[in-house]
Amino acid sequence: MLAALGFATVGLVLAAILSRRASTLVALVAIPVAAAIAAGQAGAVGGHVLEGLRQTAPVAATFVFAILYFGVMNDAGMLDPAIDAVLRFVGANPVRITLGTAVLAMLAHLDGSGASTFLLVVPAMLPVYQRLGMDRRVLACVVALGAGVVNMLPWGGPLLRAAASLQVPVRDLFLPLAPVVGVGLAFVLAAAWWLGRREARRLSGQGDGAGAGTAATVNSRELSADEQVLRRPRLLWLNVLLTIAVLALMVSSVLPPAFAFMLGTVLALAINYPGAADQRARVDTHAKAAMMMATILLAAGAFIGILNGTGMLKEMAATAAGVVPAGLAPHMPVVLGVVSMPLSLLFDPDSFYLGVLPVVAEVAGRFDVPATHIGQAALLGQMTTGFPISPLTPATFLLVGLAGLDLAEHQRFSFPWLFGASIVMTAACMAFGVFAS
Repeated sequence: MLAALGFATVGLVLAAILSRRASTLVALVAIPVAAAIAAGQAGAVGGHVLEGLRQTAPVAATFVFAILYFGVMNDAGMLDPAIDAVLRFVGANPVRITLGTAVLAMLAHLDGSGASTFLLVVPAMLPVYQRLGMDRRVLACVVALGAGVVNMLPWGGPLLRAAASLQVPVRDLFLPLAPVVGVGLAFVLAAAWWLGRREARRLSGQGDGAGAGTAATVNSRELSADEQVLRRPRLLWLNVLLTIAVLALMVSSVLPPAFAFMLGTVLALAINYPGAADQRARVDTHAKAAMMMATILLAAGAFIGILNGTGMLKEMAATAAGVVPAGLAPHMPVVLGVVSMPLSLLFDPDSFYLGVLPVVAEVAGRFDVPATHIGQAALLGQMTTGFPISPLTPATFLLVGLAGLDLAEHQRFSFPWLFGASIVMTAACMAFGVFAS
């Protein structure tokens, strides 16, 4: 009975989220609570929820302070010199333009926000593409590739969701993937180079050589008056050093990730905006995005806590394990890595990482496959390389809208490249022994 109730609970949560009949927060709390009551464990629900919250609270805190930290650094203009340098570099050469677009997308997506990345990169680069007659699908594809791979970083939504749902430390998921992310970024640059070369040949055949159209050169991007007021150019190197220190403390395990970003946020505010009113204004500006995700992660803790505490998750795994071929079990991470990117077209990040992934990990655990391997495999594509073409993420529509494309043509053009990035990173995981027991 518990297995059937568990599958029904997960199915109802997925249906509620995907159909938009309930918010993720409501679905993750209300449905499992009702299931626990139906299982006759109403008196134990509170304890199950608290146990789940103990596991996910550090992840939620990491996300909150990471969003605040990178928000403050963006306000202060830490990335402005790098962005302006990329724009000066691209000139009117299609290869430089596509490479610059990729680097710009990678830099812009360090804050983990697809919307802000697309709003920064596409308007800055679209005039360059238009003046040279370059294909706008190339622009959208290269931006998607850069943002997609960078979305695997430890403060990104997918990894934090995976850590929360599997109840494993963020660093345990990310550190083995760090060289794999490097391979993914190299693939992005190689793909951007190839697409740029192809555009150069096409334009040359039309009589518009790669050296033509020098009016397309961009020296810098224009800042609004509000952005200029917030910039702190004199503190640039201090902000860069602080960021390096925060990331080093987090990755090296000297400090827990939540505390590293908490301390970094406090120092960033004190250094760049010393007045109490200015500090409150910066926090208020970024608090909505931070708190929205934090509440979802805490709700995920309640969901997983109830599934674990009631015994539903173990019974579901035992039932599912009975239909998994024994020969396939050791290869589950590789299989999941291959299909992870296309799964972004079927599941939004909340429904997959918080609803599907725990069940897959529990099934894999029956065959002694570590949950961390399942989480790492999912991160190779599910709402990382997959998010910029998924119709389930609003940022995708922002990307195609800014580029002047429709979703179908963007998906047809970009899918092979994004899928290729996932396949290359899956192969890298195998080569580096990430999935080795």
